[in-house]
Amino acid sequence: MSTTKKIQSALISVFSKDGLEPIVRKLHEQNVVFYSTGGTEEYIKNLGIPVIAVEDVTSYPSILGGRVKTLHPKVFGGILNRQDNESDVQQMKEFEIPQIDLVIVDLYPFEKTVASGASEADIIEKIDIGGISLIRAGAKNFKDTVIVSSMDQYGLFLDMITNQNGSTTLEDRKLLATKAFHVSSHYDGAIFKYFNTDETIYKESIANGQVLRYGENPHQKGFFFGDFEAMFNKIHGKELSYNNLLDVDAAVNLINEFKNDGPTFAILKHNNACGLATRNSICDAYNAALACDPTSAFGGILISNTKIDVATATEINKLFCEVVIAPAYEAEALTILQEKKNRIILAQNEVALAERQVRTCLNGLLIQDRNNITDQASDLKTVTVTAPTEQEVKDLIFASKVCKNTKSNTIVFAKNGTLIASGTGQTSRVDALMQAVEKAKAFGFSLEGASMASDAFFPFPDCVELAKKAGITAVIQPGGSIKDELSINYCNENNLAMVFTGTRHFKH
Repeated sequence: MSTTKKIQSALISVFSKDGLEPIVRKLHEQNVVFYSTGGTEEYIKNLGIPVIAVEDVTSYPSILGGRVKTLHPKVFGGILNRQDNESDVQQMKEFEIPQIDLVIVDLYPFEKTVASGASEADIIEKIDIGGISLIRAGAKNFKDTVIVSSMDQYGLFLDMITNQNGSTTLEDRKLLATKAFHVSSHYDGAIFKYFNTDETIYKESIANGQVLRYGENPHQKGFFFGDFEAMFNKIHGKELSYNNLLDVDAAVNLINEFKNDGPTFAILKHNNACGLATRNSICDAYNAALACDPTSAFGGILISNTKIDVATATEINKLFCEVVIAPAYEAEALTILQEKKNRIILAQNEVALAERQVRTCLNGLLIQDRNNITDQASDLKTVTVTAPTEQEVKDLIFASKVCKNTKSNTIVFAKNGTLIASGTGQTSRVDALMQAVEKAKAFGFSLEGASMASDAFFPFPDCVELAKKAGITAVIQPGGSIKDELSINYCNENNLAMVFTGTRHFKH
């Protein structure tokens, strides 16, 4: 039997009629017989095209307020019969079941209804039963039946029947069946997520994936699954790479800590901040952030918590950087930044980030709540005789925000709203501190009067000893070591202020 089949009959039952008319008219030109129900039936009639009501086929009315319309053997028999199976052929004749070659469905908008904040009763009514059943039946029997399972596929299908004069190949039907199973599984996944309260069960379905140039390295494939356009308006530049996206994610998480602060600018490289400052103007903040580590800033990711003006854009334009991110740009500032052909320019929208973080681990996944705690001045518990000054408290909070968003083990130095240096991703906290000291010296920063943040407690007093020798006058850490008193005693003996937050900020 030929694998290319001519469509002679179609069952159409859709929620949204947008884009349906050209398909119906093209099928009508090709002498296809239509079956339909309810609003779709009325829609086809209004186009002046003959349509047979499903009720006339089943001899059974639509019941229960429209909840049951197509769920009948004469409908599903028409879709599921195997045309090369003699027994199926005989039963089709015996029970007078009409052949259905094509099924077009557009499901009730369950996800949109949930997102709208509708009542539970309205949401439940948007759980499609007949439509999902039709999709699964048509997809299962793809050898004989064509299934168009979403209005998103109308263009593809219209091209098929136009170019092939109403016929489809086995490859066409299998492609549409694959899309159908994606539609049905995604739909059921959304319903499950609405009902699910068991945190030990994880299901996720993301429809809008994109292929990246490559992964972390050129020999690795890379993909991004998410709604990038919801988060950003990409104004200029080349396509973002896998590594760009990781850095953009780190930049967004970091700048979110400062979204309610004064003008703040951050420069990141390999997911860590290499420069960050808060000033009275965004241009001053950028210049101060760049001064922190101009070497690492080369090829970095730049992000601002406020509009980028002409003065700032002029300064940025002197630096080679991969990506610039801000909530807005002055028109002339954009013109300046666009002078570099490949520079990626993103306008960040106000979009909430996912409350759960997911990563692969061994043969499965690790999932955790997002670290939504940002240390505040009100959280600080002074544990030393010497208390931090008002300015030191500001710098301690500033340093803590950076520390939270830096790879562990980490130590961060800050002074007057400026990142002085950090030790990142070290195997010991002492190594992280020593690295930060050396970086500060390398770029000519004095640590006299600076504040220090640690992402976890000090098991020994060695870190506060080294900090004191470097010129640090105030320390913020979570506390909680059984040997906290050793560090506290050293600080008291050496006039160091130290505060505990009670919150660890590991970032692996």
